Amino acid sequence: MALGLTLVFGVLKILNVAHGGFYAVGAYAAASFVAWFASWGLAPWLSLVALLMAAVAVAALLAPAVERGLLRVFYGRDEVLLVLVTYALFLILEDATKLVWGTNPYFTGGPYALFGNVQAGGQSYVGYDFALVGVAAACGLAVWWLLNRTRAGKIVLAVIHSAEVASSMGVNVSLVYSLSFMFGIFLAALGGALTAPMISVVPGLSVSVVIVSFAVVIIGGLGSIEGAAIGALIVGLARSLAVHTWPPAELFSIYLAMAVVLVFRPEGLFLRVKARRI
Repeated sequence: MALGLTLVFGVLKILNVAHGGFYAVGAYAAASFVAWFASWGLAPWLSLVALLMAAVAVAALLAPAVERGLLRVFYGRDEVLLVLVTYALFLILEDATKLVWGTNPYFTGGPYALFGNVQAGGQSYVGYDFALVGVAAACGLAVWWLLNRTRAGKIVLAVIHSAEVASSMGVNVSLVYSLSFMFGIFLAALGGALTAPMISVVPGLSVSVVIVSFAVVIIGGLGSIEGAAIGALIVGLARSLAVHTWPPAELFSIYLAMAVVLVFRPEGLFLRVKARRI
């Protein structure tokens, strides 16, 4: 979730408040896809494929329509206006999920039981949770590799540093924006799809997750892939410590961690080097 948010900001310079809405749509789509696969009598492990297909479907159907039909009109406008536009989109997505899936909770427990339990340190843990840690690490490494070790990634980095210069060199900036936004929405939907088996998918799901994601990217530094990873670790450890010592302070611990970091590093822990215009 935070990885997609920081990627969209890094490339399009849009603080996408609606990212949480795509996360929720991914969760609802995953619940529907898993239910369809189960009704067809397919093998249980194919429910994992259903989760991936749900994320792909959300990105393929919604991302192009939103980027081309709405956001492209506001490129180059004031950043506050873009925040308001994405917030309006967030509210639209929130109501759209209620219209499509209703207000009743959805439960998708099939994939959650596939990995069994893992014994570690005398404690029993759900294997699915460990699998998600691996998926998150793989996604982060994959995005870093794509940006820093591939030709397509170099083009994206060129657009990040200066869209005008990249365009003058023959880069199709509009295509880079579209594909980057689609990939960012895919990551958000994938986060929702993979989280769906662990929770009850209900309206309002997007609100709490977008708050945590913003804290992660602000701590790590907006637009930084490495920062998103470190920020997620800091927020996760702060929440775990709060839950263990004083549960009512769980939400407060996120803001406290963010405030402490911003006091010493106002632009986040990792700040991408900016091209200096001369």
